[in-house]
Amino acid sequence: MARRSIEMHEYRQVLMRLRQGDSEREIARSGLMGRAKAARFRELAREKGWLELTRPLPPDAEIAAVLAPPRVPLTAQSTLAAYRPLVAQWLGQGVSGVAIHAALAREHGFTGHYSSVRRLIAAVARELPPDTTVRLTFDPGEAAQVDFGAGPELIDPATGQLRRTWAFVMTLAFSRHQYVEFVWDQSVRTWLACHQRAFDWFGAVPTQWNLSSRDPLQWCEAYCNYSGGTHHNGHQHHISREGEMNA
Repeated sequence: MARRSIEMHEYRQVLMRLRQGDSEREIARSGLMGRAKAARFRELAREKGWLELTRPLPPDAEIAAVLAPPRVPLTAQSTLAAYRPLVAQWLGQGVSGVAIHAALAREHGFTGHYSSVRRLIAAVARELPPDTTVRLTFDPGEAAQVDFGAGPELIDPATGQLRRTWAFVMTLAFSRHQYVEFVWDQSVRTWLACHQRAFDWFGAVPTQWNLSSRDPLQWCEAYCNYSGGTHHNGHQHHISREGEMNA
């Protein structure tokens, strides 16, 4: 939930209730402000003597002046301005604000507070271009995407013990239908066999594919073994499954 801004008349009402002896819980129930904020405002009012019944309520201007955030010293602003390009570079690399403040202090002798760095980071972030994405479109049977990652631990039927597995996933780029197989290793033999079993399950092979870090010749070997030993330039067999059949 976003924080609600509190108007001056609400601060005055809270101050009046504090002077009457109301608790933070009672103020929170009234909806004027939360318990934590009411507790902080009570401490502030006590420091300023606003809770003394012998004194009149302070004017709005006095309350506003005390509640206003402190201005950043010009020396801190000018010092940070010199590091703005460096902060922008770090921010673009995903470095956190805490790490940026620590690096400025450690490597450049910055003595300002973290809040100054945080305000600079916010200003720099507003000027950064938004993240963009490009949507890829495919025709039925045009392409498939393959991923090979860590899988769950399963019981090895040979030993009866839990053993780590790897998940081979082939996804049709158009329909997003998937073939998933859990295997015990990531060897080239297993990798090629997974492709061949995926081709069998889909009923054909994709028109095109994006090669991974595996040897392209080994990929072609898997394709050629499936298609009968001949690499067709036009690929007579196309990936097919539920509306993606183009054989």
